[in-house]
Amino acid sequence: MAKHNALGKKGEQLAVDFLIKKGYDILEKNYRYLKSEIDIIARTKDTLVVVEVKTRSTPEFGNPQEFVKPKQIQSLVKAINNYVEENDLDVEVRFDIVAIIQNKLGTRLEHFEDAFYHF
Repeated sequence: MAKHNALGKKGEQLAVDFLIKKGYDILEKNYRYLKSEIDIIARTKDTLVVVEVKTRSTPEFGNPQEFVKPKQIQSLVKAINNYVEENDLDVEVRFDIVAIIQNKLGTRLEHFEDAFYHF
């Protein structure tokens, strides 16, 4: 596995552990629809939460959360719409980003709720 893929998988697991500690129920990891992939689908109270995880080893080229682009957001919206229909759910949907920088200096994790409205 390429080094960046391993870092990404490790970041996703850190995000899952973090969300569980915050009381979220993890419903799916790496949910695929057509060419889209949702890193984590979680639930908190009556809200379905789509979580995009961005992990980097350095903020040198920008913060991880800045790498979620409009085309990816559109793709995530289509995928979660399919998930909601497929599972016949009647819930509010929220889009979050978990941004992680992990390197030899340590790990920094930030959770941005309703993230697509902040960038």
